[in-house]
Amino acid sequence: MVTYDYIILGAGAAGLMLASRMANDSFFDDKSILIIDKSKNKGNDRTWCFWEENEGEWDEVVTKTWSNIYFGSAQFSKTIPIAPYKYKMIRSEAFYNSLWESINAKSNFTFIEDTINSFSELKNEVQIITSKGRYLGLKLFNSLPNAEVYKSQDKYPLIHQHFVGWFVKVQEDVFDDSKATFMDFSVEQNDNTCFMYVLPVTRRTALFEYTLFSKDLLQHSEYEDAIKLYLENKNISDYTIVEVEKGNIPMTSFKFKNINSQHVLNIGTAGGWTKASTGYTFKNTSKKTKEVVAFLKTKNDLSKFHKKSKFWFYDLIFLDVLANHNGEGAAMFASMFKKANIKTVFRFLDEESTIIEDLKIILSVPPKRFIQAFIKRLF
Repeated sequence: MVTYDYIILGAGAAGLMLASRMANDSFFDDKSILIIDKSKNKGNDRTWCFWEENEGEWDEVVTKTWSNIYFGSAQFSKTIPIAPYKYKMIRSEAFYNSLWESINAKSNFTFIEDTINSFSELKNEVQIITSKGRYLGLKLFNSLPNAEVYKSQDKYPLIHQHFVGWFVKVQEDVFDDSKATFMDFSVEQNDNTCFMYVLPVTRRTALFEYTLFSKDLLQHSEYEDAIKLYLENKNISDYTIVEVEKGNIPMTSFKFKNINSQHVLNIGTAGGWTKASTGYTFKNTSKKTKEVVAFLKTKNDLSKFHKKSKFWFYDLIFLDVLANHNGEGAAMFASMFKKANIKTVFRFLDEESTIIEDLKIILSVPPKRFIQAFIKRLF
């Protein structure tokens, strides 16, 4: 049986991004790399958005950019210019295709379409069991989430970012495609943190996504009813739904590093690369895959990849507050966007802020709940 140098489970964003970075780095030219997923052509199964200063690595596959974002709530509403940042949108089909192009150009990569049943760590390698066979690798990168690892514990709160989105097309120029609606809390809160997220791709096409940060999921019809009502309130009645997307992203400060090992590194959402306080994954995955490639050139023990960060604790406190006082989420976000400079907010959420910038964000939110959560965690 062939033993691969590296096996990547999952051909989504994290798996393909890592594989593509390996394919574009001559260090890995003599390494055998296997990618396993139940399907190769996933189409537009995801929409990713992120903010970025000026030009970026993925600009060739960006669908749309915005230089302004809108934040709306009862406490504070404003269209905010974000220069030198731009808010960027990527549809997954173009993104996957660009990554496969670089991967397919290298003969040391193999893709197998198969369903993964399990994997286990042996003494010096990892064994993967699939519906069609068995594979061995010296190192395994797993991007297939196992929700039980964080659902089966109660030390760290779990909030779901769950959503349903409609790509809507109309017959006249009614959408303002110069700005993205980042958060619109004008929707009924129902003692949750819920908002509408609107991405106008053209004057006639836009994504309307009803999003919640909460512990409990809704019936599918409840998400769609909220979108219908929002469109109605915007006087948009004659529209066609051209595409539907839905998702559920875990927001948790569970210590994912504890499920890594010498030969196994969990990546993407499966590895805790989702920003716990926002649910954003794409940009963090882009950073982390670069770090994995650099790590592999000098080190061998994958359990040592994780680095401690002050932002993990910030996220933990925020999630504690959101878990125990979910109905106050709109007021918390409104206070932050009102009092803090948008560039500081972006740097903080990108985990690139200084201590001074951290303090500006901390002082921008209502202090009572956060002090309570901090003291509880401290003692």
